[in-house]
Amino acid sequence: MPKKNKVILRADQRKTLLKIIKTGHRKAREILYAHILLKSAQGWPDEQIAQAFDISTDTVQRTRMRFVQSGLKAALQESPRPGAPRQLTTEQETRLIALACSKPPDGHARWTVRLLAEEAVKRGMVPGMAPETLRQILKKTPSSPGNSKAGAAETSPQTTWPA
Repeated sequence: MPKKNKVILRADQRKTLLKIIKTGHRKAREILYAHILLKSAQGWPDEQIAQAFDISTDTVQRTRMRFVQSGLKAALQESPRPGAPRQLTTEQETRLIALACSKPPDGHARWTVRLLAEEAVKRGMVPGMAPETLRQILKKTPSSPGNSKAGAAETSPQTTWPA
């Protein structure tokens, strides 16, 4: 069965792909896509290419399709992956950090992540929040109330060294 998206390389494209493979100063996926395009142009079947590079036949087909539809540059680069949308606004994160730096409720020596999440929901700062989400937010902040080297803790005056 003939391929729908047949790869036909011009001499300059083949030279570019060979340079990418030989120099090795590119992203691993870009080098992989260069290999796929070269093997496709040589007439290798998708299954053989997939087996040779330990990838799926879908990867081979998508790479060929990107080349035929959009050209060499598009075939060598992936489109950016958007990732999950942010769950909280910057203002909500700031309020949560301020809450974490405040005095814990009576009966508790310090804030726990679970306690902070419950308090944030109770105060209406966020509609609902998993403790893990809050932990990840707090992990990104450089302040640490228990650490005298960072955050809002008092610092000693800087020592000056003799010249």
